[in-house]
Formats: sequence, structure tokens, C-alpha cells
Amino acid sequence: MHFRPLHDRVVVRRIEAEEKTSGGIIIPDTAREKPQEGEVVAVGQGVRNESGALVELSVEAGDRILFGKWSGTEVKIDGEDLLIMKESDILGVIDKAKPLKQAA
Repeated sequence: MHFRPLHDRVVVRRIEAEEKTSGGIIIPDTAREKPQEGEVVAVGQGVRNESGALVELSVEAGDRILFGKWSGTEVKIDGEDLLIMKESDILGVIDKAKPLKQAA
């Protein structure tokens, strides 16, 4: 990709949700909600604080993130649908640790 976001902007690729429910029902494209989970593709350099120092972003390329339903601007770069959003639109980073088992 030949695109570099500016300042505190982040380029995100949506991670597509499952096409079936846990009960095996197939969800058609028209009824499926857009996923709110994605992978960071590129990040900007950061923003300058009041004293002029550069503050780097908390996310980096390759991070899996959660973002708000209406966050970002949809763009097509090199034929791929991506989102460009500010770092403040990101709700959190999904760690790669295994989920805790629920007690029965």
C-alpha cells in the first residue's frame, strides 16, 4: 500500500464477521451488520502537544482493535475497502492472550 496517514490518523482493515450464527443459521449480506473489529494497517506519526513535543500513537500496524459503529471514513485504496479514523475513535486493542474459561 502506498498511503501514509497523517498526524493521529489510523488506517484499519475490517475483520469480517462469521456468516453463520452459533445455531448454524446463515446470515445474508443485507442483514449482516458491519464488523466493529479490525486490524491496523498503517498509523500516522502522532500529534504535537502544547509544548510542541511529538506524542506517538498507542497502536501500531498489526494490532487488532475494536472501534465504534460509526467511526472512521470508508475509502478504497489499491482496490481494498479500508477505514481511516482518528486514534480517539479506537475503543481498545484486543490482546492475543487466550480468553479465561468460565466456571460452570
